Amino acid sequence: MSFEASLQFAQQKDKDDKLAAYKQQFHFPQIDNKDVIYFCGNSLGLQGTKVQAAVQQELDDWKNLGIAGFLTAKNPWMYYQEYFKKTLSAIVGCKEEEVTVMNSLTVNLHLLMLTFYRPTANRHKIIMEAGAFPSDQYAIETQVKHHGFDTDKAVIEIAPREGEKTIRNEDIIKTIETHGDSLALVMLGGINYYTGQLFDIKSITTATRKAGAITGFDLAHAAGNVDLELHKWNVDFAVWCSYKYLNGGPGAVGGLYVHEKYATDPSTPRFAGWWGNDEQARFKMKKGFIAKPNASGWNISTAQILNMASLKASLEMFEEAGFDNIKAKSRELTAYLEFLLQQLDHLDFEIITPSEKESRGAQLSLYFKERGKEIHEKMIDNGIVVDYREPGVIRVAPAPLYCSFADVFRFYEILKSFD
Repeated sequence: MSFEASLQFAQQKDKDDKLAAYKQQFHFPQIDNKDVIYFCGNSLGLQGTKVQAAVQQELDDWKNLGIAGFLTAKNPWMYYQEYFKKTLSAIVGCKEEEVTVMNSLTVNLHLLMLTFYRPTANRHKIIMEAGAFPSDQYAIETQVKHHGFDTDKAVIEIAPREGEKTIRNEDIIKTIETHGDSLALVMLGGINYYTGQLFDIKSITTATRKAGAITGFDLAHAAGNVDLELHKWNVDFAVWCSYKYLNGGPGAVGGLYVHEKYATDPSTPRFAGWWGNDEQARFKMKKGFIAKPNASGWNISTAQILNMASLKASLEMFEEAGFDNIKAKSRELTAYLEFLLQQLDHLDFEIITPSEKESRGAQLSLYFKERGKEIHEKMIDNGIVVDYREPGVIRVAPAPLYCSFADVFRFYEILKSFD
């Protein structure tokens, strides 16, 4: 890609952008009566302009129909979790029967680990990345303790080499091979929240399968952001939240994927609830759980309608825009951001996110040895919404549906003015 550090170039890119109009379908926070530059979609996506009406529809149906809304609402509540499968399966690269929505990310991680982490005396180790998001650390730690194992011995953390910020794929593969005979599970974030590194899910899964273990991924920063082919890669399970790149709103319902060889087998172990039971027998109120023969067999409780409505509205936009188009713009927008940041030689920072497009998504992590928090506060004061993570990293994530090339250039010009 050939770029120029000029407003005219950025404006021309926006003029040629087939997704440019979607920026008008989002609400932006304002500072001094001006829309902010919102580069924080990796933490919380913006609200779409159609969300309020979508939630209001469910409120109106509840008001006007009461219990009848389960079967006669505009979007019958009985089947609400089914409305997401077509779009989500395209986003994470799987079959429709392999995906569902429910609960929140960490709850779903615990539930799927109860299915897939079945340790024995000989096979009980879990491999994860060092510095994983705390929720993943806590979930793995407590699952290991729940089964009576010592976390210091059972949990193997893979860290970057000395002097490096990201983890080499060859080190992950070597660790899997080294612990193969005692390995039960490889559980990684698809994208590391701090560095923005996208792991090679395909090769990691292949190596794990060869070792006779299970693969699971936390796709919080990957779902709706990067290319995923979970079914093709033979990933066993994955979980994600919906409030980042999927723009589902704060605390939005989480999603999960279970490979069809488990999802279509009702005998696959799980913690059960009545919403995962065979719909033909659900209201017979009989003993004996009979799982639906798909990922919805992991549903436990009644669908969270009001929570899910905003995600439904957002995914309709994804469907309309086309996820391939979204990913293509994201790659170019992030590359343009990287190009402009490389022009700023007066600020002492390092881009620690990999430069290879296959090893990152929309996020670039800027590591400041000094003044990181100060620079972050100056960004906020100048109408730039990004976030800060200790130690010293400012995460910048131009989400393609509501960020423009002109936004990226404005960001560059503001940073250029900093002392």
